Amino acid sequence: MISNPRQGGGPSALATFDRFRQGVLAGVQQPQLKRYGVLLLAAGAGLLPLMAGSAHAALQKVPTDGADTLLMLMGSALVLLMTPGLAFFYGGFTRAKNVLNTMMMSFFLMGLIGVVWVVIGYSLSFDTGFGSPFIGGLGQMWLNGVGGPLGDAPLADGFAISGSSFALFQGMFAIITPALISGALVERINFKAWFWFSLLWSIFIYCPMAKMVWGGGYIGPFGELGVIDFAGGTVVHIAAGVAALVSAAIVGPRSTYPDQLRPPHNVPFILLGAGLLWFGWFGFNGASYFAAKGAGFSFMATSVAASMAMLTWCLIEWFRDGKPTAVGAATGAVAGLVGITPAAGFVYMPQAIIIGAVVAVGCYLAVQVKAAIKFDDSLDAFMVHGVGGTIGALLTGLLAVPALVPADYFPKSAEILASSGNLGLFIAHCKAVLISYGFVGLGTAVILWILGATIGLRVSPQDESRGLDYVAHGEEAYDPMNS
Repeated sequence: MISNPRQGGGPSALATFDRFRQGVLAGVQQPQLKRYGVLLLAAGAGLLPLMAGSAHAALQKVPTDGADTLLMLMGSALVLLMTPGLAFFYGGFTRAKNVLNTMMMSFFLMGLIGVVWVVIGYSLSFDTGFGSPFIGGLGQMWLNGVGGPLGDAPLADGFAISGSSFALFQGMFAIITPALISGALVERINFKAWFWFSLLWSIFIYCPMAKMVWGGGYIGPFGELGVIDFAGGTVVHIAAGVAALVSAAIVGPRSTYPDQLRPPHNVPFILLGAGLLWFGWFGFNGASYFAAKGAGFSFMATSVAASMAMLTWCLIEWFRDGKPTAVGAATGAVAGLVGITPAAGFVYMPQAIIIGAVVAVGCYLAVQVKAAIKFDDSLDAFMVHGVGGTIGALLTGLLAVPALVPADYFPKSAEILASSGNLGLFIAHCKAVLISYGFVGLGTAVILWILGATIGLRVSPQDESRGLDYVAHGEEAYDPMNS
């Protein structure tokens, strides 16, 4: 995701250097030579540590572009649709007596996190008030000042989208990320515990991750590591996947697992959910380009990676079991969408196909390992989102095309590619993955331990046996019940 929402120009010394750079390189026509020229000039001036600031200062002030802002608004609607899509996808896997509860664990967050994001989440993710590379500030609570008085002011220099459309778009990511975690906990977690977990996790885990990667913080292209994450390989999928893994381990398995496994109660729900997720992912990845005229590659890479992953998963099943399954096709497609998320705007189609195939194989193997060790990640949240996000993040470092990582918007990343190539970027991505695993894993465990010691995490064995639709919501999806 291309984002550096800091307002205003850079320091005067850097502005002076930028004017000098434009004069010296005025006659150089090739973009690659210009890039190397900038690096050499900056090194000679002793300004390489400040490249993030100089690149930002070099961005021109541009008016809001209606087409680009419309892309953001349409992308926001598509990403929001992914949450009901996820509800159908997860709901189809569970037993009939738990389908409403499972769907509510996703759908409810459209209310809870939709409010939290406006009140404080955006500010903690993208404000700079605390001056920290790990957390934002409180200056933009209630979206104060975002987009100016009418909401139509450009996000920042060099960005033709409005600040308000960016805040809306980012809010949709904040909603679906904790919803992904629910797949590891269905059919046994107390809904009150889920409420408090989602609230605390969003504030204390998701917001710092968004700041570190997308808000000009430690991990991202303006920070120390210089990692590129187009639409959420680390922020969304690794974070949700690791949280799912830790949550499943702490909450424990379902009381009937693994002795009374049931097949999915509604496979058409799974296919419907996967289709809605695929459709919504065009907003998730495609709109993350932030510019309508250049979003074609990110849209196409998203779709072709999902196609390749679904094909790969079905071929594996066909070869191994003699028949491809609808559940496998849906799971493979989602795995491919997860894997291409961090790379969608940084690769061409051959690399997208490679990512789709590799992610499908990796996630398929992870699902087999989970079954072999009898670990109750109920709906494979870590096996698809954690493993898929990890593979996608690492392959982004290996396969990113330098021409698609411009120094103006990704200064540290472009510097790494110019000096160390894709291997150097891959190493940076390895560090980012390890940091994400450690921070999210520890933070999630602390939140769960606190909730477990105060309000409790699980429903009683009797309530689990009865079904959480009736116990938690007083409703039933089907009459008569099919357990």
